Amino acid sequence: MIQSMTGYGKTVLQISTKKITIELKSLNSKNLDLNVRIPSYYREKELDIRKQLAASLERGKVDFSIYIENNGGEVSSKINESVVKEYMNQLKEIVDSNEVELLKMAIRLPDSLKSEKEELDENEWKQIEVAISETIEKIKEYRLDEGKVLLADFELRISIIEELLEKVILEDPKRIEHVKEKIKKAIAELEAKIDESRFEQELIYYIEKLDITEEKVRLKNHLDYFRKELNEESSNGKKLGFITQEIGREINTVGSKSNFADMQKLVVQMKDELEKIKEQNLNVL
Repeated sequence: MIQSMTGYGKTVLQISTKKITIELKSLNSKNLDLNVRIPSYYREKELDIRKQLAASLERGKVDFSIYIENNGGEVSSKINESVVKEYMNQLKEIVDSNEVELLKMAIRLPDSLKSEKEELDENEWKQIEVAISETIEKIKEYRLDEGKVLLADFELRISIIEELLEKVILEDPKRIEHVKEKIKKAIAELEAKIDESRFEQELIYYIEKLDITEEKVRLKNHLDYFRKELNEESSNGKKLGFITQEIGREINTVGSKSNFADMQKLVVQMKDELEKIKEQNLNVL
């Protein structure tokens, strides 16, 4: 089953006084392009996160974020008591003010507050790991749902190209007769004597060069192959891309050989449908 590279997943986790939000977004990209934003005290786990994302999501422009919201009960900065007292003693010597005013001035001076560096809590991280796995499953489910939409569109486009190919096959005999009549008319306008036997031989040779039997067969095979790959268990957008190139090559060859307006119109419609397939295939994993 094909998957889209577009996806979104989000998990909210409540641990003690922390609200932890894990968010995962992905868009289409030729390769895996990972962007990880996490708090500094989780930095030692970044490599593990990247490995897990790479193994699960394979390809796409992926943004992974962990946001922390403290709900109270924890203070990351504390008053540096000894420094504040020293500031106040020095201020007493140069200003005449009460203790409260001295404290207000001292607390604004450098190093009056000291930050407490938060350390990684392994028990907390185990819960976050579970939440990360849940978020990955959510984005994979999103990708599958988007893949179903792409699948329906691909099947529609392939069916349209097949219908147009059938019309090309029906137009082919008319094209051959049209080419023959065109050549005969041109010869007649020259009012020159020709060897009828030699003329017929040359005409047959020319018509053979315009024959599109092989192209029609190969095009049908490529369309069948594309549809088969759509229903494979694994999603392979790159392989589908290669098949569309082969489909395009056969359509172009038919167009270059057609020499018949009605057939060329059908070829243009086939090219239009193929371009829509190529555009959508950019989103396939």
